[in-house]
Amino acid sequence: MNRFKTSKFKNTTPRVAKKDGWITNVRAGSFTSQGSSIKANSKLVAFSTEQAGGGLVGLSSVEPGTDGKWAVTQISCHADVVTDLDFSPFDDGLLATCSADETLKLWRARDPEEEQPDGAELTLCPGRGKLELVLFHPTSSGLLAVGSAETPLLWDVSRQDAPLAVLEQHSDQLQSLSWKQDGSLLASSCKDKILRVFDPRAQLTPVQSSKGLQSNKDSRILWARDDYLLTTGFDMVRNRELRLWDSRKLSSSLCLVSLGASSGTLVPLFDADTGLLTVAGMGDTAVDCFEVTASQPFLTQVSHCVTDSHTRGVATVPKTALDVTSCEVMRVLQLADSCIVPISYQVPRKSGQEFHADLYPDTAGSSPAMSAGEWWDGGNKQVEKVSLHPDKRPKAKAPPTNQTPAKAVLPTGGCKEEAACGVSTSSSPLSTPSSSVAPSRSPSTTSGLSSGLAPSPSQSAKAMHNLLGPSSKFRHIQGTVLHRDTHFTNLKSLNLTTPGECDGFCANRQRVAVPLSIPGGQIAVLELSNPGKLPYTAMPTVQNSGNVADFCWDPFDTHRLAVAGEDAKIRIWQLPEGGLQETLTEPELILQGHTEKIYTVKFHPLASGLLVSSSYDLSIRLWDLEMGEQVKLLTGHQDQIFGMAWSPDGKLLATVCKDGKLRIYDPRNCDAPVQEGPGPEGHRGARVVWVCDGKYLLVSGFNSRSDRELTLHSAEDLSSGAVGSANADLSPSTLIPFYDPDTSVVILTAKGDTRVYIFEIVPEAPYFLECCSFNSTEPHKGLAFLPKTECDVREVEVARALMLSKTTIEPVAFRVPRVKKEFFQDDVFPDTTVWWQPALSGASWLSGSDGELSKTSLRPKDMTPVSEAPKEAPVRKYLPSSFYLEEKSDEQKKDELLSAMVAKLGNMDDPLPQESFEGVDEDEWDD
Repeated sequence: MNRFKTSKFKNTTPRVAKKDGWITNVRAGSFTSQGSSIKANSKLVAFSTEQAGGGLVGLSSVEPGTDGKWAVTQISCHADVVTDLDFSPFDDGLLATCSADETLKLWRARDPEEEQPDGAELTLCPGRGKLELVLFHPTSSGLLAVGSAETPLLWDVSRQDAPLAVLEQHSDQLQSLSWKQDGSLLASSCKDKILRVFDPRAQLTPVQSSKGLQSNKDSRILWARDDYLLTTGFDMVRNRELRLWDSRKLSSSLCLVSLGASSGTLVPLFDADTGLLTVAGMGDTAVDCFEVTASQPFLTQVSHCVTDSHTRGVATVPKTALDVTSCEVMRVLQLADSCIVPISYQVPRKSGQEFHADLYPDTAGSSPAMSAGEWWDGGNKQVEKVSLHPDKRPKAKAPPTNQTPAKAVLPTGGCKEEAACGVSTSSSPLSTPSSSVAPSRSPSTTSGLSSGLAPSPSQSAKAMHNLLGPSSKFRHIQGTVLHRDTHFTNLKSLNLTTPGECDGFCANRQRVAVPLSIPGGQIAVLELSNPGKLPYTAMPTVQNSGNVADFCWDPFDTHRLAVAGEDAKIRIWQLPEGGLQETLTEPELILQGHTEKIYTVKFHPLASGLLVSSSYDLSIRLWDLEMGEQVKLLTGHQDQIFGMAWSPDGKLLATVCKDGKLRIYDPRNCDAPVQEGPGPEGHRGARVVWVCDGKYLLVSGFNSRSDRELTLHSAEDLSSGAVGSANADLSPSTLIPFYDPDTSVVILTAKGDTRVYIFEIVPEAPYFLECCSFNSTEPHKGLAFLPKTECDVREVEVARALMLSKTTIEPVAFRVPRVKKEFFQDDVFPDTTVWWQPALSGASWLSGSDGELSKTSLRPKDMTPVSEAPKEAPVRKYLPSSFYLEEKSDEQKKDELLSAMVAKLGNMDDPLPQESFEGVDEDEWDD
């Protein structure tokens, strides 16, 4: 007998429908809520939409019409955002919706090609503020669980004067509700990190509770097999995780699966008949499928599916709508921005010839077991099971008439719809976090190679690449705050109101400049060689006569600081050797020419003594500091200039503007832009930086839904628009990018954020390779990066930044985990540009000369490059002998033979670990 039990779903294949099988003409809602964005029954699919402020619900059908297309219509449901919706399991036409307008409504939905009802069948106003969740009971008709901000309610729609029960109020935001399959228990997750299990008929307080969640960020809870609960959420460092719990003992989870770092909420869907669990991250393109078992390993990954669309929500269709003749065991509907994508999960069997009863156990029927009153009185009847066999399926029944009462508006407390005209003006449509990059995480199961030899690192890397697509060698990059001895503490009077176009503070390899809120536009300058606790007394500062708009260090002179003021003047300061000992009041030079407040100032990256500035007067001016005057005036902008950046060779200047356009200037040859193209759609702010050796422009801005978005544009053809994009999340602050040309890694964060995003940018699809993010313990005011020469290459440190908080400045090291640190990692540290030495003078550049910065090696003399390290013989890992003694089928033997041949070919020329798996074996990462 085979000791290794295998699942009948192990080879389940997700099949994403072709585009002509997508439901189009969809405009998905982008509002943040705890509920679902899409739900389906055997006939209809309903989804929230952002049109008309979000009070509408879109409606389509599960199957196309006679013309092969899907009709899409809308129901005007609420005066504010629809936060959750659910179909009755016993009536295909009954839809429940709840909203931020504090109402719960039941609708009689019709075929999408028919006219939809003008009014709701029932409207309830619980009077407990915004309603977030609504969920039909799985066995009883007319029974709903409703989640307000902090309180779960049970409603019997046949007695509308008051809730059936008001469960114990949670101490924070209620995030998720789930009924057990037999309808006896209700589970909840909350922002206070506590899981609760209620037996509402026995008591209104939890029968089980435990502080089991690691983070208060969005969590979801779901009943799985038997008495098991599933939760999705985040750990303490904001990695997404999936946990399985025993509802009878919530003190610790039974198993944990980590799904990598991302900001998108994980939405779980569970099929009790097959035990299949689908998990999709909001904003992701990946959909994962697991099998949940009642014994170890509890959670086994079945498939990893990557689509072309970013998830706004997911839903499954009932088992009765599946195509059993093709062995379809599950169908997931992925709601994207403008379409609904069906994903069919099929088990490879001989389809169409016989009914596979082992794949299709009898499933819950569409007739309720009892009424809400009978359940409340202690009834425990279960819904009658029906067969999915095509010849045994019950005939369609007419919808029940006793489930929805006559139209009524029966408020039990004040709600927004009772206001005059019944209109709510609450408007905070928030986008769910997004990321257009497929998460770089590996499934918990292998691809099925079962040869006697375990796969080599090169085989594993190839299998991962084939399964998940390209991944970055920096994907496991770690941000580490350095020792407290290197911090500046007791920082007082920090200016928190610098304009959005300003980075907030700046640093070079010797000192850091920080703006203070003291009158006179004062800037404190701290020596990096002298960290520690700052004195309580007043410090010497650089004193400008007005408010500071922006400032930056001269890259070729660590003592020169350029400060742009709101008085339209640029002051050039020369700091004394040894640092600031007394307050400076007289600048070395004052540049005047702008007629309005200045946005930004930037030094030329190659030529000394050249400075460029942008202003509210919509002009860009180039200044020669040696001559002390303006030498170029660039025009062509129609609105506020958000940001500008010099190309790596110093020939071109790129700008991003509030008028929605990107521009490239050749300042020496033309005052007007030489190229224009579409930029970010949002108008809240943006930054631009040159990447990939100047071939592309990376723009950090906002899309039309106010999501923060990264876009990549070809520098040779701006008019063609973005070639790639990645969504970050929703926040009002613009992400400020730092790009390292040596590694092609971009690090982004914003004022007031706690998260630092990291991507590797590649010049071909998918363009953005997501890496692990870094999270600070409290909101920071920004990052200022130091030269590459300040990095500790012995610790494989690829970037070092200073992180500014309200009272401290802390160094942060970004390191790549590597096994053999005794070798110099020359694949990570190519020769770096000596950008602290000018290539030519400003006058030479203006006259038409082009310089080139020199390069230098970062390798210490006592370190050997890893590329020259002696190769080690690959270690082959053998499986236990018991594996070979088991009886195997001919099909298994055939698979093993093929896998062994692949393994042999893959091991013929094994590279170094750094080459085969970006330098790290999976079990050797540094924590």
